[in-house]
Amino acid sequence: MTINPQLNADGSLRHLLTIDGLPRAILTHILDTAEGFISVSEQEVKKVPLLRGKAIFNLFFEPSTRTRTTFEIAAKRLSADVINLNINASSQSKGETLLDTVDNLAAMQADMFVVRHAQSGAAHMIARHVAPHIHVVNAGDGRHAHPTQGLLDVFTIRKYKGEFHNLRVAIVGDVLHSRVARSQIHALTTLGVPEVRVIAPKTLLPVGVEQMGVHVYHDMLQGLKDVDVVIMLRLQNERMRGARLPSSQEYFKYYGLTQEKLALARPDAIVMHPGPMNRGVEIDSSVADGKQSVILPQVTYGIAVRMAVMSILAGN
Repeated sequence: MTINPQLNADGSLRHLLTIDGLPRAILTHILDTAEGFISVSEQEVKKVPLLRGKAIFNLFFEPSTRTRTTFEIAAKRLSADVINLNINASSQSKGETLLDTVDNLAAMQADMFVVRHAQSGAAHMIARHVAPHIHVVNAGDGRHAHPTQGLLDVFTIRKYKGEFHNLRVAIVGDVLHSRVARSQIHALTTLGVPEVRVIAPKTLLPVGVEQMGVHVYHDMLQGLKDVDVVIMLRLQNERMRGARLPSSQEYFKYYGLTQEKLALARPDAIVMHPGPMNRGVEIDSSVADGKQSVILPQVTYGIAVRMAVMSILAGN
C-alpha cells in the first residue's frame, strides 16, 4: 500500500495537493465544514477566530485574481495573518531556487503555504520539503491539479442538486490543458456521480482520458442530452503549443454554449464555469448571465470551501 503524502498517519489531512486518491469521507468532511462557513459571509463582522495567530503565505508564481483573492479573503475571515508575495519582484527573479525561497519564508514562522505554480508537481515538492507542522495547499500546478476549485465546484453542485448519485455531469472544452477538469473529474467520481461526460474536439482531450472513468463525446449536441450540470472550460491559449483549433469563431460554432444547445440538457440543468470566462468563445453571454447560470455563486462558495480546507489543515 502506497502512503498518500497528503495524509497524516491517522488518515487526517496534512496537505491538500490533489483530489486524486483522497477518500470520499475527507471530501465530504470538507464540503460539510464549508457549509458551516457560508453563514460567516452573511454576518456583519465576517470573522471567526479559528486561525488567529497563524501565518499564511500566498505564493503565486502565476497570475491569478480570483483564486488568490478568495484564498486571501478566506484566510482573513479565519483571522489569520496573510502575506501575499509578489513573486515577480522577489528573490525568484534574482535566481533563488523555489525551495530556498520556501526555507526563508518558513524561517519567518510560516504555518501554511498556498502555492500556485506553472510547473506540475511544484506544490508536491514543497510539501515533501517543509517541516511537519507546515501545511501546503495547491492552488493550481501546471496542467496537473487545482483541488480547491474542484471542491468548490462539487460544493456548488451539491448546493443546487442535493445528491450526487443520480446526476449526469458534462465538462465541455479544453480538457487537455485544464488542471481544473482533472480535479473536477476526480471529485465527481469519488463522490459517486454515476455519469461524467467530457465534450471536446479530439485535439483538446488528453490521451486515455477514458481511463479516468468518463464518457467521451466529440459532438456537443449528443453530449449535452439530458445532463443535469454543464461545466464550461475556457480555451487556455497560453498553454497551447501550435494550432489546435481553426479559429475561436469556429470553436464557438461547435463547442460554445448557447441557449439552443443548453435546451438539450434537462430543464433544471445548471451552468458552471471556473473562470475567467471568454464570452463568445466557449459561452454566450445570454447563458452566462441567464437564469440557469450559477457562475457567480461558485465564486462566493469558493471562499467558504477555502476556509474549510485551511481550518481543517490547521486543526490536524
